[in-house]
Amino acid sequence: MVVYAGQGDPRWSMDVMWGNRVSSQRPGPKPGLSVDLIIDTAIGVADVDGMSGLSMRAVGERLGRTAMALYTYVPTKGDLVDLMYDKVLGELPTGYRSERGWRGSVTSWAEDHLEFHLRHPWTLQVSQARPVLGPNEFATLETASGILHETGLRPPVLRGILGVVLHFVRGAARTEAEARSAAEETGVSDEDWWHSRSPLLVEVAPDFAARFPMAIKMEQDKPAPPDDPKKPYLESAMAESFATGLEVILDGIEATIEKAKAG
Repeated sequence: MVVYAGQGDPRWSMDVMWGNRVSSQRPGPKPGLSVDLIIDTAIGVADVDGMSGLSMRAVGERLGRTAMALYTYVPTKGDLVDLMYDKVLGELPTGYRSERGWRGSVTSWAEDHLEFHLRHPWTLQVSQARPVLGPNEFATLETASGILHETGLRPPVLRGILGVVLHFVRGAARTEAEARSAAEETGVSDEDWWHSRSPLLVEVAPDFAARFPMAIKMEQDKPAPPDDPKKPYLESAMAESFATGLEVILDGIEATIEKAKAG
């Protein structure tokens, strides 16, 4: 499921995101609602039920109100998604200092973003094709750009590097998030899934090793199973893959810096 930003009233949502519109709160027999309260409640719904479970009705039920009551505060669900996305981005740090210089800062930035997406996996369903253009979204890019600026590379190169890092982190987070939810969504544990299929692969492809030798080689020296039996194996494998992949990217940035110095 992919959700595109900017599906609501751009004037209204951008005014709210940038603080140009005061969030209304109205008195009544129950505690008054506000835009901020609706946003926070919607984030809670999405964190538990995902983007597919997010609706004005679901948010209203948590607040003890009807969906129609929410529309007097937030014009559309599209506007709500934009506000939710930009607000949770505000959880991310905006300053990094490391004894390892830019390399250590990029590592911390990437790790923080990975954990952020795993806390809020629904953010991975908000397409990057159309940004929400909110202050927290710009702040995350400003932070990453500031770190990479320390490399001394020119803006056209930095834009490409920033794109690589962003896509890498989101891709890793998406796979790990899917690994975490697979058993719950399908009702089948990773262990049962593999045990039901591995023997079949041997039966239907007895010459598998000969046909796909690289697949066998790539399975060598795999990480040990997690100590926590509830933690999916793929999740542990993804953690190792993330660390290795990030190091390769950082090495590539260093090689680009040396290439630039050499003219």
